Amino acid sequence: MNKLFAVWSLTLGMLAGFAPGGAGAQQGRLPDFADLVEKAAPAVVNIRTTERARASRMPQFPMPEGMDENDPFYDFFRRFFPPRRSPGPDSGRGQGQGQGEEVPRGVGSGFIISGDGYLMTNHHVVDGADEIYVTLADKREFKGRLIGSDRRTDIALVKIEATDLPRLAIGDSQRLRVGEWVVAIGSPFGLDSTVTAGIVSAKSRDTGDYLPFIQTDVAVNPGNSGGPLLNMAGEVVGINSQIYSRTGGFMGISFAIPIDEAMRVVEQLRTSGRVIRGRIGVAIAEVTREVATPLGLPKAEGALVRSVESGGPAERAGIEAGDIILRFDGKPIERSSDLPRLVGGTRPGSKVPVQVWRRGEKKELAITVVEMEPDRTASQGGGRQKSPEQGSQEQAAANALGLAVSDLSAERRQQLRLRNGVLVEAADGPAARAGIRHGDIVISINNQEVTSARRFGEIVAKLDRSKAAVLLVRRGDVAQFVPVRPEPR
Repeated sequence: MNKLFAVWSLTLGMLAGFAPGGAGAQQGRLPDFADLVEKAAPAVVNIRTTERARASRMPQFPMPEGMDENDPFYDFFRRFFPPRRSPGPDSGRGQGQGQGEEVPRGVGSGFIISGDGYLMTNHHVVDGADEIYVTLADKREFKGRLIGSDRRTDIALVKIEATDLPRLAIGDSQRLRVGEWVVAIGSPFGLDSTVTAGIVSAKSRDTGDYLPFIQTDVAVNPGNSGGPLLNMAGEVVGINSQIYSRTGGFMGISFAIPIDEAMRVVEQLRTSGRVIRGRIGVAIAEVTREVATPLGLPKAEGALVRSVESGGPAERAGIEAGDIILRFDGKPIERSSDLPRLVGGTRPGSKVPVQVWRRGEKKELAITVVEMEPDRTASQGGGRQKSPEQGSQEQAAANALGLAVSDLSAERRQQLRLRNGVLVEAADGPAARAGIRHGDIVISINNQEVTSARRFGEIVAKLDRSKAAVLLVRRGDVAQFVPVRPEPR
């Protein structure tokens, strides 16, 4: 009985600690966002975009005869094949919307960053719009002028002609902590000035080349894009940009652009209307543990160079396909996504040190960064070419990797800009399961250069069949490390 009383007393004490006025009331009470929202909401805007109607070539489909609202396909036809409008005194142009008429395009959010009318939003909110309309919290509406927009970071800068506007204070996203309370204000589904709250779920989420996103569980939905993510001091720490959803609605995972990254982009957009980035001319991939261990790397880190642009900065600096870039300008590359951010943020023309891992040792190189062309799209040649010497000197004997290879001629090596390598004539067993195929070129095995078909056989014969071998394989213009587990004896 005494034990039961003690447990009951302890339970009551715990509940009292979290009850209003209890000993732990301050610690257990949920935060009050009212003052924060009252101060910040006037600087959050609704953004509405329109486009000029073009002559549509889409045929008009009438609602099937006899279909009513009880039919399961009624909503489908009503949404995608709306009924034609009959000409009348209010129709103006007759059926449908005439060419050149403004038609709604989308709705998003934004926030004011300076009293003279500069505001920030997402690139995808204003991309392709012919007109931008900005509605303030006090219901005043202005036409917005796009100063600049950056697709890679999904950031846009818009200007309205107004003065003495309320603005949001800019915070420091680097100081943001996982578990910290944050608030979003925006226009989900067009509902102006909607406030939602949650916590920071994670930082530095890689969902793009140039941005380490902030992940939150704040309810963010279509229309919230471009709105601010605020800390408890009412400072902007991020721009709500993306959601993870299987339905198009909120599922507990949303992503925001860190405000530190966004402000760097905005400063360039304000001064030049575009973002200037550096590039070095490489295609990269992640370094996995399966690749790192056989190559002698203490841990899976760095950016694997899959291909090097001919005549580009990396090639001129001596970087080769198969190198692993460990440091750039003195900064460590923990993950492959770190490299594009560091290179992109480097002023074109700068000469910076680069540390690479090549055949079991570190090498120090220097590279001169050049300017990235706007919206440059990297292409990778994946085509397979047959070698004129195909079928000659073929190593047909079965081996632990299941590969038959032949030598490359000096002319072919020169054409491919390779010092070494052998041509894969056939792939079976372990190699085929790893994705290697006829026409690929094996450059090295476990950091040992493959200089000929004979040398290939010698290396394979000495492999430890209890461990995976890492082959540097080139296909087209792209090289990649491929782990292959040899057949057991």
